Amino acid sequence: MPVHVKREYKKFSVNAWDLESWLNEILKQLKHEDMELSVLLVNDDKIRKLNAEYREIDRATDVLSFPQSVDGKLDSFLLGDIVISTETAWKQAKEHGLSFEEELVLLLIHGSLHLIGYDHEKSYQEALKMRR
Repeated sequence: MPVHVKREYKKFSVNAWDLESWLNEILKQLKHEDMELSVLLVNDDKIRKLNAEYREIDRATDVLSFPQSVDGKLDSFLLGDIVISTETAWKQAKEHGLSFEEELVLLLIHGSLHLIGYDHEKSYQEALKMRR
């Protein structure tokens, strides 16, 4: 299924084709390759506003996920939306000793796991499950 990528913030070079390829492989590994999702690349200001609006946390974050599910169950081929701050990803890559691309892959995995129902904020057990 299609992966849609929109680069709203273009300061950091991100190859949309690579992003789509990584996501297709992630979805395949998660056994959701028949699902469709979108990715929006933004700056810290935009993700801070989204975080404040949807999570009531007024600060920038690295990734947000917006699943298209009802009561935690997927009811169509639409998996959801992932929003990544490339500014934060760039900073975290340096802190973690990773390339920018490696950090983006980690954030795509993290966001995809949230879309299919994993939630590290529910409990310690859920956090361990997600980390595995």
